[in-house]
Order: sequence, then structure tokens, then C-alpha cells
Amino acid sequence: MRLFGRPPGDLDGVGALIESPGFYPYLSGSDNLKVLARYSGTDPLRVGEVLALVDLTDRGKDRYSAYSLGMKQRLGVAAALLKDPRLLILDEPTNGLDPAGMADMRVLIRRLGAEGCTVLLSSHLLGEVQQICDRVGIVSRGRLVAENTVAELRGGTVLHIETDEILRATDLVKHWIGAENVRASGTGLDLTVDPERASWLNRELVTEGIAVRELHVRERDLEQVFFELTGEVAGHVG
Repeated sequence: MRLFGRPPGDLDGVGALIESPGFYPYLSGSDNLKVLARYSGTDPLRVGEVLALVDLTDRGKDRYSAYSLGMKQRLGVAAALLKDPRLLILDEPTNGLDPAGMADMRVLIRRLGAEGCTVLLSSHLLGEVQQICDRVGIVSRGRLVAENTVAELRGGTVLHIETDEILRATDLVKHWIGAENVRASGTGLDLTVDPERASWLNRELVTEGIAVRELHVRERDLEQVFFELTGEVAGHVG
């Protein structure tokens, strides 16, 4: 395994943010970055550039100890960008950010990718991953169980059915379209079937005396794919 043609231990060209970055609490955000720039041999003028990238220019002179959790997170991203890396590794970069901050972070990450920087993002927020990433790897119990584009992992659409008689409906639908095409989803069923068969399925269920409360086509999201691939159950804490 090699990184940029060199052994992976050579970190030149790599920037990283761990989930909880650490800085000197008595220094300002700007001075913390200047310390890092000096140790890494980076032009100190880069400090102002990265503060602007993460929208901290106006708070750069404030002490780090006075920063909110979201501001600390943005300063951590700024530190990771100091050396203008070719590979940027981010661990939970939206941790502590409010909705507006999360949106800004998404824009920044996509912009970095568009400008040629490879961004490796680690996150448990699958909705964020779905909006940001081009390719996704799913890890379960330390093993990579899937890796593909977001579109390929999500696959096509599914037909979702809600009914008060879910057990009877499940048995019938499995018989009609095959058990492998039926999956429990919340209080209903997700069916891997041509959406054009929706009216037929509705008619058959009603004929069997089952009232269909809801029937619609929806796209699978990454969270649903994750549960399918890992065998975990939504809402379960292991």
C-alpha cells in the first residue's frame, strides 16, 4: 500500500481533523494556527486564508477557551487545511455545529473536492454523508462490508406500504413477490418491486380484506442501506 507513491507513514500532503481537536486554551485561534504553521514550516500568511475558509476571521483574535464547540470544530478544520493538503481526513467535521454551520461545512467540503483535494470523511451522520460524499464505505464490527458510489448503494426506488394488519400483509406479499423482495421498515413494508405494480398490490390486499393505510414510492436512504448491510436494527443501541 502506498500513498501518493510513498509509504503510508509519510504524511506530507495529508491534513487531518480528529473528532475533538486540541489547542492551547490561552492562545487565540489565530495564534494557535500560527504555532502550528511555524512547526510545520507553513507560510504564516496561510493562517488568514484558512480562517476565512472556515468563517472564523472575525473571531480569530479571541481566546480558544472562549470558543463554542462549533467554533472549535471549525478551527480544527482550519488547522487541517494549513498545509493545503492533497488528502484531507475529517472525523465528524459537523460535530457541534448548528444547522447553518453544518450547511456551510458541506459547502466547504464539496468545494475542496471540486478543487482537487481528496476528502476522506468519517461520520455516523448518514444524512450528512449522503449529501456530501461521492463514494461511501460502510464498516461494521471493524470490517468493510460495502464500498460504492452513493447512487449505487442506494439502488432504485422501493414501494412502501403501511397497514394495520402488517403480519398478514407481510405473509401475503412475500408469497406474491418473493420473501427476498420484502423488508420490514418501521410500521410498514418496503418492497423491491416495479412501482407500476402498486395498484395491483393495493387491489390484491384489499381483496384479502386488508385495509391499506398508505402506499407510495420512495428512494432508499443510506441509513436504510446501512441497516440492511449490517443487520442492525434502527433504534437499537448495542
